[in-house]
Amino acid sequence: MGRQRSGRDQRSWRGLRSDQRDQRQRRAGLESNADGSLTPAGSYATGGQGSGRGLGSQGAVILSQDNQLLFAVDAGSNEISSFKVGPDGLTLVGRVASGGTLPTSLTTYKNLLYVLNAGSSGNISGFTIGNDGTLAPIADSIRPLSGGATAPGQIGFSPDGDLLVVVERATQTIDTFVVGADGRASGPIPQHSSGATPFGFAFGHRGQLFVSEAAGTPGGSATSSYTTAADGSLGLVSGSVPTNQRAACWLVVTSDGRYAYTANAGSGSISGYSIDQDGSLTLLNADGRTAAPGANPTDMALSHNSRFLYVRMGSTAIIAGFAVQADGSLLPISGAAGLPPTAVGLIAR
Repeated sequence: MGRQRSGRDQRSWRGLRSDQRDQRQRRAGLESNADGSLTPAGSYATGGQGSGRGLGSQGAVILSQDNQLLFAVDAGSNEISSFKVGPDGLTLVGRVASGGTLPTSLTTYKNLLYVLNAGSSGNISGFTIGNDGTLAPIADSIRPLSGGATAPGQIGFSPDGDLLVVVERATQTIDTFVVGADGRASGPIPQHSSGATPFGFAFGHRGQLFVSEAAGTPGGSATSSYTTAADGSLGLVSGSVPTNQRAACWLVVTSDGRYAYTANAGSGSISGYSIDQDGSLTLLNADGRTAAPGANPTDMALSHNSRFLYVRMGSTAIIAGFAVQADGSLLPISGAAGLPPTAVGLIAR
């Protein structure tokens, strides 16, 4: 794709992963203008293989905390690719084995990276991040999930880096792991999800955890919130607040901790919630339709200041864009079209 650089100081880079088998997996880049609209910026090979299908996960591509490095899963070759992020795009640093099969989700905290491997019985595996973006496995860091056939959806660090969380869709379980000073995680500590099919999650202020529940039955889709403790235990705050939509899968929380949004793959909508200081949730719209971008929203990302929300539409190969308003409502803006049909993963900065 061509690169346009006028007004560079008003633009930031958006990344999207193309998950393809039988050819090198590629990273597609988009630039965001001051009004949030998107411009094609480039495509970058990961050197690994995709799975040839959707991964059903959140966090397939992520940025380091300082936004200088980008990491992506190569689910078909059981690897992780790392890139340097520069003013002119991405530079591939290298690849490393993921420590399991079918890596689907990544998370970072300072110089630590953990990957969720969803194949076989599933596990998590830890790495240190070098200054140049290289990844080095942490000895004795591979940990199992709660059991076999868990269908895990995401891994994520808590804001202080002391905990790792994994959601298991098939077992209705939320696993927590306590992270030691050496970077190794102990656990899992399995805890029952408030609702069926916990899929995606994000942390808010004060260590609060917000989890989407993707039950496909009418009225079954919901979002729950929890407090977290240093020992890995979770305390339920709001239990399964319905979206009134279907299949709430991907979830994001604004940087100010005021709003959460779910992408409802089964009903082509986005549900917004307001978040009280204690972490309790209230649906912004009684019918759960804060926005209706169209069929099959399958991933979401907020810009670093949460001014803009981007949604990947799986069935139409486009990215829909929205400006986040002060009251949490979403105003449609220009997005992007022409994405690869096997694209998976979305990140913004």
